[in-house]
Amino acid sequence: MDFALSEEDAAIRETVRSFITREVMPLEDEVLRRERQGLPGVTRETLRELQGKARAFGFWGLSTPTEYGGMDLSAITQSLIWTEAGRCIVPFQFGGEADNILYYANDAQRAEFLVPTIEGERLSCFALTEPGAGSDAANITMTAKKDGNDWVLRGEKTFITGGNDADFAIVIAVTDPERGARNGGATAFLVDRAMGWTSSPIETMGPATPASLHFDDVRVPARNILGEMGQGFDLGMEWIVAGRWRIPAWAVGIAERALSMAVEYANTRETFGATIGTNQAIAWMIADSHVELEAARSLVLRAAWTADRLGFGRRADAPAAGNTKAAAADIRHAAAMAKLYAAGMVNRVVDRALQIHGGMGYTRELPLERMYRQVRLIRIYEGTDEMQRLILSRDLLRGYVKVGT
Repeated sequence: MDFALSEEDAAIRETVRSFITREVMPLEDEVLRRERQGLPGVTRETLRELQGKARAFGFWGLSTPTEYGGMDLSAITQSLIWTEAGRCIVPFQFGGEADNILYYANDAQRAEFLVPTIEGERLSCFALTEPGAGSDAANITMTAKKDGNDWVLRGEKTFITGGNDADFAIVIAVTDPERGARNGGATAFLVDRAMGWTSSPIETMGPATPASLHFDDVRVPARNILGEMGQGFDLGMEWIVAGRWRIPAWAVGIAERALSMAVEYANTRETFGATIGTNQAIAWMIADSHVELEAARSLVLRAAWTADRLGFGRRADAPAAGNTKAAAADIRHAAAMAKLYAAGMVNRVVDRALQIHGGMGYTRELPLERMYRQVRLIRIYEGTDEMQRLILSRDLLRGYVKVGT
């Protein structure tokens, strides 16, 4: 068993760390200032400028196939990069990416939606969650009714990431109510904003501002169906599972930054003639945080390794070897463990780091207060803690996963 990174992965990680440190981190004070004024942390123009610099640096389309100009990196390498990005509070993501299920698009749809998204010319959002269907995605009620050569969409989607800025949405709607969403009664549609749907922002306790999307008899041509009729629920689950090992990798980066700040402050802040790090109460918080951080890192890398081994680490149309359903269950289980543990870990580590900083940690002069609000979301979105526990317990109780194997 070899826990060392390959030379290539180690070099990529160091290159990304250098880029984040030199090009992105200097914007942190500006991000905090803008957010105190109720503005987005970075403008769309600033983000594209940073992505352009990253592209010149050699980083573009981490998971995108090479035929589209991407790097087609392994899940392990991608997880290392997501961790480095997590160390900085600037809302930056490397460009050249598209939703994994967009690769199910046909040739015409790839030209209209996929390629422009990869090139950063168009922004997409994924719309599954509804006011009455969050964790229970099979309970969606948005309808799509056939009318000639069109489908007419009616309903609401909520808590949609990127929905306020998206040029088009990937919408999962019920096309056969009798069958139900889970049993082939839902279909995915590519819906341009120009077709008539609207969005409204949802204010949250953190920096993220998701959207509610409103569809009032929006007409969508049949040519905009993504994948096959009735495939919508499966595509939605594939979209969700793809993110579950990336999110905990990002959480590991946030925790690294918070713990590093705590260590530095504990070594410099003095009370009663000694640095606070000499106090057992502080020292043990640092020790516990380090152990939990490294445990989460191992779970994340294991989930990424599982994704690579089973063929799920890259684009959506790269099939897994052997029994695809069994392989999907394996990555789902590994990703659920990583997300559940890392979500709790990063909340505890940031909380301790803020406590170690005392009153200064509670101010908006440091990024800890922002991290504290930001990481609370990780326990909720893309599958709550409770849903991850349900997945894990169900796999064990039904014998899909054996203890000790």
